[in-house]
Amino acid sequence: MPYDAYDEFAWLYSRDWGADFHRQALPALQEFCLARLPAGARVLDLCCGSGDLSALLLARGYRVTGLDGSREMLRYARRKAPGADLLQADARAFRLRPVFDAALATFDSLNHILRLEELIAVFDNVREALRSGGLFVFDLNMEPCFRTQWRGVSAGVEEDRVWVLRGSYDPEARIGRAAITVFRREQIWRRADLEILERCYSEQEVLAGLRQAGFREAESREAWELGMTGETGAGRSFFRAWK
Repeated sequence: MPYDAYDEFAWLYSRDWGADFHRQALPALQEFCLARLPAGARVLDLCCGSGDLSALLLARGYRVTGLDGSREMLRYARRKAPGADLLQADARAFRLRPVFDAALATFDSLNHILRLEELIAVFDNVREALRSGGLFVFDLNMEPCFRTQWRGVSAGVEEDRVWVLRGSYDPEARIGRAAITVFRREQIWRRADLEILERCYSEQEVLAGLRQAGFREAESREAWELGMTGETGAGRSFFRAWK
């Protein structure tokens, strides 16, 4: 899926989804990552979306670089996190100097990488961007999430927007599909339709991929163990590895 396909619903993500997720995820990130960073650390917010995590990191005094493939997501990120350096690039192909103390990729961003070899390419790129001893933390939707949360229909209705999400999961292909229809009221109501795909990776695949990319001490924890409860944390795992 080309990353400009995310442009069409960046405004909805920014308004209704990104901030809410990161408020719920922040205690887990604090325990699993941020508590280990020095004051003023340089952090790469990989797949930063509309900048919600970048804004939280800036408020804690970190120096933040956000990277995302969607031009529209970055437009919202500039508003929410004006102190961050923001770059438009593909997570599978970027190159940055090894200046970062940590890299974070949140809200199942890396599930959107649909091939294992491309996920490992992301790991390679992140490792190259980290200082020696740098920390990489990310979360993924795991099999229990796809089997329980990616089925059926959900919707939201507000005065100026309506969205409907129809989820499905193919266990043989290990692909989750979210068909999203969005209506936005501007001068008239405008409709947009898109399909988002996510790949279900096993814990073993991810940990082996991190080791293949040269990371050490790779480990995972289920989100509920880190205090992230409710539907947002159900079937989600956080991964951590060091350069």
